[in-house]
Amino acid sequence: INAEYMGTLSECLFFFRFVFLMAEEFSKGQWYHEKLEEGLVISYAVNRELHKKNTPFQELVLLDTVPFGNLLVTDGLMQSSTADEYVYHEALVHPAMVLHGSPARVYIGGGGEGGTLREVLKHKSVKECVMVDIDGELVEMCKQHMPTLSDGTFASERTKLIIGDAKAHLEQYPDSSFDVIILDLSDPLDGGPCYQLYTSEFYTMCAKKLTENGLLVTQSGCSSIREVKLEGGGVFSAVHNTLKQVFPRVSGYSTFVPSFMSEWGFNIGFKESAEKRVDVNAVLATQEVQPLRFYDQETHTRMASLPKPVREVVANEKRVMTVDNPLFMTAVATGIYK
Repeated sequence: INAEYMGTLSECLFFFRFVFLMAEEFSKGQWYHEKLEEGLVISYAVNRELHKKNTPFQELVLLDTVPFGNLLVTDGLMQSSTADEYVYHEALVHPAMVLHGSPARVYIGGGGEGGTLREVLKHKSVKECVMVDIDGELVEMCKQHMPTLSDGTFASERTKLIIGDAKAHLEQYPDSSFDVIILDLSDPLDGGPCYQLYTSEFYTMCAKKLTENGLLVTQSGCSSIREVKLEGGGVFSAVHNTLKQVFPRVSGYSTFVPSFMSEWGFNIGFKESAEKRVDVNAVLATQEVQPLRFYDQETHTRMASLPKPVREVVANEKRVMTVDNPLFMTAVATGIYK
């Protein structure tokens, strides 16, 4: 028997042993599988299903998982977990709040879980936070099954919770109404409730509602090196370039979210063109924000340091997301629970 044959036999035996082990593992109870792209799937072992319902806007599933606690899934895509949601929510909220310095009025589009609201109200300068989410059933589900995310802030006197269309309600406010606008939205899915809130038309309206030194921050999808280099590109660089059509200065940043199994991106649009250096820890102290679990000066610096391949894709991005020419993420990821 020659060496080439033995090598092939060894590879076959390894493959079949791997398949057997995976089949054995997946036969133990229930699993939630999320397909990130062709040939790449992540799987979460499920203890039990806590809630499942189709609302007028999306399918909601709440799963108690082995690795990440309670896992919120909307329209087949994982949104947040009780184990590490603080990473996402602190990364989304605090950079914009700190870079502003002393925001008094904040607008949240989306954010039904309540984690974004929780982080906003940690800043003592905030007098009012208007939060508008289209799906009231999602908000109530999270209050019941994921109460640590909102941590009682839905009942705060500084909170104005509105169940409705985030775009329509923001349009009703006078210009220069808000210091910071935070968009904690689902990814732009074809037929989903949020895709128009990733367009240049919407960002133009948002800019009018901001004060002269206001900021807008939006979650911007997966920003891993692999994602942004995929054929057609990901949404992170497209959101960045779309914001550049409206704001004089745009800054992208990212961090790794364990339950997402990926680097996750965010983009800030500034009404002011001049860049200013900020002592993150000093601002947090002035705002009387208690030590956070994730975010501080060093974390801020790390998040702002995008890898070279990502910076190159962002610099060369030409796509602009509009109402007539939106970018959908329909084919990027799908979830399977069984």
